[in-house]
Amino acid sequence: MSASGERPRCPACRWQEDFPVDWESEQYVSRRELARFLTHGSGLLAAAGVALTVLGQKGAVQAYEPRRVCAVAEVPLGGSRLFRFPTEEDPCILVRLSSGEFRAYSQVCTNLACAVIHRPTENALFCPCHHGAFATETGAPTAGPPTRALPRVLLEERAGDLYAVGVEE
Repeated sequence: MSASGERPRCPACRWQEDFPVDWESEQYVSRRELARFLTHGSGLLAAAGVALTVLGQKGAVQAYEPRRVCAVAEVPLGGSRLFRFPTEEDPCILVRLSSGEFRAYSQVCTNLACAVIHRPTENALFCPCHHGAFATETGAPTAGPPTRALPRVLLEERAGDLYAVGVEE
């Protein structure tokens, strides 16, 4: 440092003239403070990721105009039936479980958008594109690359007929 209190400047470093920094008056950040800042920042980002994941898993229900799917008696135990809901461009699959309950899902695989098919012997909805499988009771992925469940179609029984009334994402 010179007698006037200024740091000696490098004659070849012209950038110091454009960006003069008074090093002595700058705030010093210790390694510990930097590590604490990075730890807190990383923790906040991780918490935000978890929160977004949890919020994304909450099923939002979209109600639509009810559409008749079929008569209850038309689908045998362990059988299935294809239908379209909520529009003609949205393929869906109705499955009757061995307990007699009905489940309906979007027929579009959540991985590659291929059509899933019902395999009653395996009690699964199978995607032939990449050998993914979904449980017929829940629509949750059980094998292969899919990580998200199939969107569930909400059903109502009215006077012996099944109606699709909404979609749970």
